[in-house]
Amino acid sequence: MHNKTIAELIQGLRNKEFTSRELTQHYLDRIERLDSNYNSFITVTKDSALAQADAADQRLAAGEAPDLCGIPIAHKDIFCTDGVRTSCGSKMLENFVPPYNATVVENYLAQGAVMLGKTNMDEFAMGSSNETSYFGAVKNPWNTDCVPGGSSGGSAACVAAQLAPAATATDTGGSIRQPAALCGLTGLKPTYGRVSRWGMIAFASSLDQAGPMTRTAEDAAIMLNAMASFDSKDSTCIEHDVPDYTAELNNSLDGLTIGVPAEYFGEGLNPAIATAVNAAIETYKKLGATIKEITLPHTDLSVPAYYVIAPAECSANLSRFDGVRYGHRCEDPKDLNDLYCRSRAEGFGDEVKRRILVGAYALSSGYYDAYYSKAQKVRRLIKQDFVDAFDPAKAGVDIILGPTTPDPAFAFGAKSADPVAMYLEDIYTIATNLAGLPAMSLPCGLIESENGELPVGLQLIGNYFDEARLLNVAHQFQQVTDFHQHTPPGIA
Repeated sequence: MHNKTIAELIQGLRNKEFTSRELTQHYLDRIERLDSNYNSFITVTKDSALAQADAADQRLAAGEAPDLCGIPIAHKDIFCTDGVRTSCGSKMLENFVPPYNATVVENYLAQGAVMLGKTNMDEFAMGSSNETSYFGAVKNPWNTDCVPGGSSGGSAACVAAQLAPAATATDTGGSIRQPAALCGLTGLKPTYGRVSRWGMIAFASSLDQAGPMTRTAEDAAIMLNAMASFDSKDSTCIEHDVPDYTAELNNSLDGLTIGVPAEYFGEGLNPAIATAVNAAIETYKKLGATIKEITLPHTDLSVPAYYVIAPAECSANLSRFDGVRYGHRCEDPKDLNDLYCRSRAEGFGDEVKRRILVGAYALSSGYYDAYYSKAQKVRRLIKQDFVDAFDPAKAGVDIILGPTTPDPAFAFGAKSADPVAMYLEDIYTIATNLAGLPAMSLPCGLIESENGELPVGLQLIGNYFDEARLLNVAHQFQQVTDFHQHTPPGIA
């Protein structure tokens, strides 16, 4: 059963080939038997999962069940879950049990989806390798000596290892797409505001967005159908019609114009990844698309702009963790200042502290205009590059295509001593978060590396609220290639 896609599992449940309880138990058994190899879960919710599966079977028997009814999924441990620990991969929230569900979680519960548990992640979503988690690093199923990417590494690893058919994830600067690329999956970051952030623990509020991690574009469309919604509790959520994202999957690509930015193929890109992406471009030509070279001139400014804006927002968002209301509290504080200082020093890891310090500095008196204000102006230039690319009166492309990452999965410790080298792993993904655009990664090849045969990710970027077209373009590629069907060695 674990070899099936969500679309196939939905059909199997409707055809009574198996029950949701049988399916859920199958995945729970795999998690118990195999996850010690990957460390992809922080919490497994066995009892509640089986209860949810039984309730789903009743709805299925009544014949009025939504698509995802009875389908087991995993949630990134950044989404608040009523009565279930939500740690955000941090000692600070090691014992935090929310009294409510995030809207994303609530949407899936309404569909009848079954929650298998909460997946491991970089602490407070800060990292590109899943090495910063308080609960230990997640291992890449393709090579357990390599990172799975971050911050949604647990979600990526559990789907790649077939411990869950899909998982929710979040993307602040590439944290869905980068681990999807490194683990050979399909990962989608929707338009900012398309999915509610209410109940999703904030890192950088103007950048964070939730999305699905799946094996195929069709599965991502099914997941997004449930995930996307307007939510009045989230002031950044945009009231916009939610289409059926599966409806246009089979549309022809004849007449589609794909833009290829010259900036994405310069220095720093692994030549083997460039070869795989260029092969994907040839595939799209055969599918009827027109390829057009474009320029995104401010691409090289995206990393420095992001690493001023994101830490600034993180320093503000994480100020709430002070040892007073909830979260880690130091023992026997001498006074209020000691309580604040020691609780935060003990509760946060090094990367989180680093970003809080950078952000506080950028927002401080005398430096706000020099750093934060200037970074926001650069952000507007980056956004304008994309607006011009999609503008019919200018470049006039429908989709932008390029590599997701400059390199395949790297070994543990290879970049952890050099934060700048780690930050550059997101060089192709960060700009879309700054602009608020939808983007996704899908497998486009396997390459030989010093760490063995590893997957390559192809990134597709769309215009605002054009997720349906993105999914269509990805699905058509997957109809004529089999990269999304490849599984890590030893997965059975």
